[in-house]
Amino acid sequence: MNRELPGAVLVAVMLRSFLLQASWNFERMQNLGVIFTLAPALRLLFRGEALVQAYQRHLVYFNTHPYFAGPVFGATLALEEDAGRGGAASPGVAEFKGMIMAPYAAIGDALFWGGLRPLAAGVALFIAVKGSLWAPLVFLILFNLPHLGLRCLGLVQGYRLGMGLVAFIQRFQLPDLAVRCKEATVVLLGVLSGFLVYSACHRQEVSELWGFFLLAPVYLLTVLARRGWSALLLVILVTALVLALAAMAVS
Repeated sequence: MNRELPGAVLVAVMLRSFLLQASWNFERMQNLGVIFTLAPALRLLFRGEALVQAYQRHLVYFNTHPYFAGPVFGATLALEEDAGRGGAASPGVAEFKGMIMAPYAAIGDALFWGGLRPLAAGVALFIAVKGSLWAPLVFLILFNLPHLGLRCLGLVQGYRLGMGLVAFIQRFQLPDLAVRCKEATVVLLGVLSGFLVYSACHRQEVSELWGFFLLAPVYLLTVLARRGWSALLLVILVTALVLALAAMAVS
């Protein structure tokens, strides 16, 4: 189906989507941000009473991951455009948003907060340990490029595909990708820990084989964490132990 919205309007919608949570509220979450984001397109698609009804359709509760808002907005505009032509889309605009906002929020949390951000931080940490000042920039690039791409390209694909967006997103198997990111982060941190132990032994001019004795306390901490000990408490205890050993070495 041919689409009518010009590229300038889609760019305006995309830029406004960055302010989606600026008017977040406890009662209906992101609904005001949705209206602010879609307003340039809705004003072009509807006039008079039809425009008022379009605004009212988006006053309902809405809450999804902000990085997945672009694809949702694109598909929503496609449905609004079909409705403006007199088409009877099933499900309707409100039903479609209500159907996908929760799954996309869960996928976004797992992929970006739980998977990609720790992985980008791990890579940047590895670079920082080597003494490079590029580490913060690397973190910003690794974390921001994927979500900016999803915001921009997702809006375009959502508008082009409409209801087909759901099948399009499913093809990428994003929940599996989130798990792969977490696994890669664990492996990366393990390699980083080994590298730090090797470097410390090398600086102290002792055999690197002493590093294997750290496996016992690491195993102990893992057991305590799996038995429900607070991770913050374990970090504090390890930090206090390291500082005490450092003070003894200095004295």
